[in-house]
Amino acid sequence: MSAIPSVTLNNGVEMPLLGFGVFQMHDAEECERSVYDAIRTGYRLIDTAAAYGNEEAVGLAIKRSGVPREELFVTTKLWIQDAGDERTKPAFERSLQRLQLEYLDLYLIHQPFGVCMARGARWRSCTRKAGYAPSGSATSHPTG
Repeated sequence: MSAIPSVTLNNGVEMPLLGFGVFQMHDAEECERSVYDAIRTGYRLIDTAAAYGNEEAVGLAIKRSGVPREELFVTTKLWIQDAGDERTKPAFERSLQRLQLEYLDLYLIHQPFGVCMARGARWRSCTRKAGYAPSGSATSHPTG
């Protein structure tokens, strides 16, 4: 696969414009194999979510690929029930543990409806306090 174009996010981070997502990949072996093959083929953005139940398989594939971590862009998502000052940090840490990563490139709020959106400032505060968003935080919708 030829070089995938990227875009520069507001915080200066480069994000590939084409990625490989694992929504509805419930079989762990199939998910790991698919992510491994995608990375070996040239994909550098991998998208998962806590709610998909396959972060562990994604993490194993990343590790097995041998591609240096800094060459990958990994996104996962906070499930809406885990949003809030007391729940977000532990949920984030669980995702990191399942993915076997020390950091994420993008952490989104999965389905940021209603009360989640009203807590945008608290979301930013929580991720900054936890030290996980050095350039700020990102959500899939503006938080004002």
